[in-house]
Amino acid sequence: MAQDSSRALTPGRIAILGYIRLMDALSSAVAVIAGSLLLAGVLAVCHMIFMRYVLGQSTIWQTEFAIYSVTGAMLLGAPYVLMNGGHVAVTVLPDALGGWIRKAMYLLSALVGLAFCVALAYSGWHYFLEAYHLGWTTGTVWNPPLWPALLPLAIGISLLSLQYVAEIFRRES
Repeated sequence: MAQDSSRALTPGRIAILGYIRLMDALSSAVAVIAGSLLLAGVLAVCHMIFMRYVLGQSTIWQTEFAIYSVTGAMLLGAPYVLMNGGHVAVTVLPDALGGWIRKAMYLLSALVGLAFCVALAYSGWHYFLEAYHLGWTTGTVWNPPLWPALLPLAIGISLLSLQYVAEIFRRES
C-alpha cells in the first residue's frame, strides 16, 4: 500500500504533530486549573452568602475574589475551548460555499483571531509586569495586590495564541 506523500511523516510533519499534541496537553492541563478557579469562586460566593444572610456579618474579600477567580477561569479556559471548537461561530456562509473557499475563510478568521490574541497577550504581559513591579493594589477595603488578578490574562491569552497556531496547523495538515 503506497503512502500518500502529503501524509508522509517527514521531520517537519512530526514536529507539527508534536506541537499540536503539546498544545492540546497544555490547554487541557490549564483547563483543570481554570476549573479549580471556577470552583474557588463559587465557594467564595457561597461563603459570602452564608456570612451575610446567616451570620449577619459583612464581607470584605469574597466579591473581589469571586470576580478575579471566575475571570481567571474564563481566561485560562479559553485555549481548551478553542481546542474543542467551543467558541461561537456563524458557519452559514462557509458551510454553503465549501471547498477551498471554506478553508480560506477559516484560515483568515484564525489569523485575525491570532493577531488579536498576540496583541492582547503582549499588552497583558506589559500590564502584569507594570502592576507587579510598581506594587499596584486594587484600592478596595481588602486591597490585595493586583498582579495575581492580571496573571491569568497574560498566561491565558498567550496560551490561546499558541493554541490558535496549533489549530491552524491541525486544519492545514
